[in-house]
Amino acid sequence: MCLLCKKYVAFLDDSKKMTIQEIILADAAATEEAGRYLGRSLQTGDIITLSGDLGAGKTSLARGILSELGFQEEVPSPSFALMIDYEPPEVSLPVAHVDLYRLDNPEDIQELGLDEFAFYGALLVEWPERLGQVIDQIWPDRLALHLDILEDNRRRLTWQRPSYWENRWPPLEY
Repeated sequence: MCLLCKKYVAFLDDSKKMTIQEIILADAAATEEAGRYLGRSLQTGDIITLSGDLGAGKTSLARGILSELGFQEEVPSPSFALMIDYEPPEVSLPVAHVDLYRLDNPEDIQELGLDEFAFYGALLVEWPERLGQVIDQIWPDRLALHLDILEDNRRRLTWQRPSYWENRWPPLEY
């Protein structure tokens, strides 16, 4: 297990057990590096949600993931487009980078076609809290990441990891 992590177990209900852990990241470069570690274990069908305040580092984490998958250009926030697709040959695995900040109604998510995309790629979803409680119904096996801004430009990365992710996150070498 990761030596920098603190481990907690939260019982969501009788049938699900999620592990909650945290890492303190020194700066934006460390946030991108954590994303690269995550990118190494990303698989088809994976759904990763990224939450945190504006400027917390959600897009930096996504930038690290996409960099590890081979994307060489700048990774913009998908705030205005709602979704940016990254497809081979730019990346080794298709990824949809989604920003739900401007989503007015959780039911509107169906129009984005994210479930279909997850059949052949992975989803990185910023601002998942815009979906409310419905998120637990549509993506129960997601890796839920949260970033908090700390003093001195550091970040606290916490996550809820369902058993589906047990042997993939966090990487043992992190």
